[in-house]
Amino acid sequence: MSRKIIAILRGVTPDEVGPITQALITEGIDRIEVPLNSPDPFLSIQRMVDAFGQTALIGAGTVLLPDDVLRLAQIGAGMVVSPDCNPRVIVATKQAGMQSYPGVMTPTECFTALRNGADGLKLFPGSLIGPDGLKAIKAVLPAGTQTYAVGGAGPSNFADWAKAGVDGFGLGTAIYSPGLSAAEVQARAKDIVVAYDAVMNDA
Repeated sequence: MSRKIIAILRGVTPDEVGPITQALITEGIDRIEVPLNSPDPFLSIQRMVDAFGQTALIGAGTVLLPDDVLRLAQIGAGMVVSPDCNPRVIVATKQAGMQSYPGVMTPTECFTALRNGADGLKLFPGSLIGPDGLKAIKAVLPAGTQTYAVGGAGPSNFADWAKAGVDGFGLGTAIYSPGLSAAEVQARAKDIVVAYDAVMNDA
């Protein structure tokens, strides 16, 4: 899992998720989440884990409740991503042996997340924090803290984020939106990987 790209499949359905997941893995994106405000998300995640759990890190996004964390653990998910910094969700995630990526926007939220065991920080919305905001926050974060820009990050500004020291990206509509075929998702993923590799290999 060398590329730190998390594909966000908001709105994907259980019937679509298999071919789309395969398309992403084929192009080198092997961290994939289904937000829980998608149709029947737990079934989608279960199918993804069953088919691809050995080759990809499969998880859920928009996780707001510890009960949802427990349900994800039961179906074999490996990652929990949230839009907010909820210590109860982070602790439940780590107790269940999964990776935790809570949403943060301020230094206070960053440190709260880290103190509760978060594996990485989801800078959300990235469009409001921006590379300059990350650069300022990163100056006070512990060395090695993993940061992901989500919301407003994409190939057009990968370079700006890389210069600010970001570690990875969470990509939603840039990579998937409801109605796209697996082939269309694969084409987008291919372009994103090329752009990511060009920028992050030089960072």
